[in-house]
Amino acid sequence: MTGIPIELLLRAYRQGYFPMARTADDPEVDWVRPDVRGVIPLEGFHLSARLARTVRGTDLKVRIDTAFAEVISLCAEATPDRDETWINAGIREAFERLHQLGVAHSVEVWDGAQLVGGLYGLKIGGAFFGESMFSRATDASKIALVHLVGRLKRAGFGLLDAQFVNPHLEQFGTRPVPHDDYMRRLDLVVAIKPDMGAFLAEMSGPEAVAYARQPTTQAS
Repeated sequence: MTGIPIELLLRAYRQGYFPMARTADDPEVDWVRPDVRGVIPLEGFHLSARLARTVRGTDLKVRIDTAFAEVISLCAEATPDRDETWINAGIREAFERLHQLGVAHSVEVWDGAQLVGGLYGLKIGGAFFGESMFSRATDASKIALVHLVGRLKRAGFGLLDAQFVNPHLEQFGTRPVPHDDYMRRLDLVVAIKPDMGAFLAEMSGPEAVAYARQPTTQAS
């Protein structure tokens, strides 16, 4: 497999599918469409008091789209808790092209010149599809997620897709949504035109917490 056509990739996400490789070295991908989808509710994002204090007070810096290729590479690395990942070369190459087109974005957590955490995903209308995250410092991926939620809400997004529900994401209020209900929500939010200037603009830790906790009227 030499690459995933961008048009095919975007059409698949719009129809409820996403690509996963069986291993990082597998040249092929499977197109996955879960019967039950994991959704992080923007209107009911759960932010603990401890994590809110961390996001407000950390010396770590959060940036957007300054090291997309490095973020996806670190997300694809094996870790002591995860021998294999589903991000193969074809997925990496496709998402790097999506990033160049302004469709895929990274949220990065920096300790000085060192990238210590982050996540990446892509947007279609007012839907953001979170793909993967990594952490090389305490709470770094959680800080990235809070900043992502804050930016999505500030920009007027309506859906944050997490693909699956897992124990790590459950702490943020992630809930299972049956496929048909998920597609109805997706159909609604793809018509939204979020303010990408607001998404990309700088955001402080206190601002991220305030937006993450702010009620929203968008469908999510």
